[in-house]
Amino acid sequence: MVDRKKEVSNWFIGKARSAAGYRRNIVNNTERSRGNTVIGKMYFFFYDPKMKKTLPIYDKFPLVLPIERYGDGFLGLNLHYLSQGQRKALLSKLSEYSNNKKYNETTKLRLSYDLLKSTTVMGLAQPCIKRYLFSHVRSRFIEVTANEWDNAIDLPVEFFVTKK
Repeated sequence: MVDRKKEVSNWFIGKARSAAGYRRNIVNNTERSRGNTVIGKMYFFFYDPKMKKTLPIYDKFPLVLPIERYGDGFLGLNLHYLSQGQRKALLSKLSEYSNNKKYNETTKLRLSYDLLKSTTVMGLAQPCIKRYLFSHVRSRFIEVTANEWDNAIDLPVEFFVTKK
């Protein structure tokens, strides 16, 4: 029994290290590094929420599709708040709003909060709509091109912090 606990513990530690390694590799990719976001593109970044003391849960390494821009930040869909299946379903439905069918660096989704509200997609998107402040972003934005979206949503890199 003790050996099994140690085996499980070692497996878990290995997974945590690989997730940290994935995050580090993603953020260190200078070719994809951006100083800002574009509506309808996908990004990874490190984030430290302003209201973290009152939030029951938050993601320190979101995977976000920005949908609205504000002077101090943006509204986005953090796909980490959805299960793998829900991520795939949402991305599939949102692909109807792409500006082209090339699925390369020129592809982006034509999204807005009002558009989501007016469609059946809103039910699926609601749990992952989050507001981000530029002053609380702790890294550059790492762009994920459309041809990699399916792979990005499967990466085990979410970094949730939950209140105890």
